[in-house]
Amino acid sequence: MRRRERAAGIDLLLDLLDEAFDHRSWHGTNLRGSIRGLTARDAAWRPRGGRHNVWEVVVHAAYWKYVVWRQLTGAKRGSFACAGSNWFPRPQAVTERAWREDVALLVAEHGRLRKAVAGSVARDLGGGSAAARQLHLIRGVAAHDLYHAGQIQLLKRLRR
Repeated sequence: MRRRERAAGIDLLLDLLDEAFDHRSWHGTNLRGSIRGLTARDAAWRPRGGRHNVWEVVVHAAYWKYVVWRQLTGAKRGSFACAGSNWFPRPQAVTERAWREDVALLVAEHGRLRKAVAGSVARDLGGGSAAARQLHLIRGVAAHDLYHAGQIQLLKRLRR
C-alpha cells in the first residue's frame, strides 16, 4: 500500500472512531453524546437489580478502548486504571466527582487509542494478516461505542 493510500486509510479509521465517540455523525447520538448532561445519580440508576447502569457501561467502554490500544501497541496487561476486566461495579459512591472521573477515563482512553491509530500503528496497516487483525479491532471498537450509545439512550428513556 502506498503512503498516500495508507494515510487516507488512517484518516478513514480515525473518522470512524471519532464519529462513534464524539463527532457529529449521520446516525444520531454517539457514545459521548449519550452521556452528555447526565448526573451521577442518573448514571447510577439501574433498570432493575442485576442489570448494568450507564456508569458501568461507560467504564466498560473505556476498558475495551484500553484493550484495543494494548493489542495495537503491544503494551503489557495490567495498566488499566481499574482492577479487573470487562465489567466494573459502579458506583462505589454516587458523587459527581466520581462520575466525572470515570467519564474522564473514557475520554482519556479514547484519546490514547486514537493516538495509537494515528501514529505508530499507521506504519503497520499496510497489509498482511497482522494488519487485517488491527483493522478488525479498530472497526470493532467503533461499533462497540455505537452499540453502547444506543444502550445508554434506552436506559435514559427507561429512567424517565
